[in-house]
Amino acid sequence: MTQSLLQRLTTGELTAREREILSLVASGLESKEIARELFLSHDTVRTHVAHTLAKLGARSRAQAVGIAVRRGLID
Repeated sequence: MTQSLLQRLTTGELTAREREILSLVASGLESKEIARELFLSHDTVRTHVAHTLAKLGARSRAQAVGIAVRRGLID
């Protein structure tokens, strides 16, 4: 694991891609739909979502969206 990834995971800082994917989750898209829209693999999207949940301390995608909105991370 690279130092920058380890630092982001421990500080809870979302990457630009994680914020982008979380915004698409908030709009109601499923992981496969997000993957198609962003030209990513389904596994890559699932990894970003998993990292986002961990960083935000969320147990679900819905909870992650709520936390992100309250913190001003997404609109």
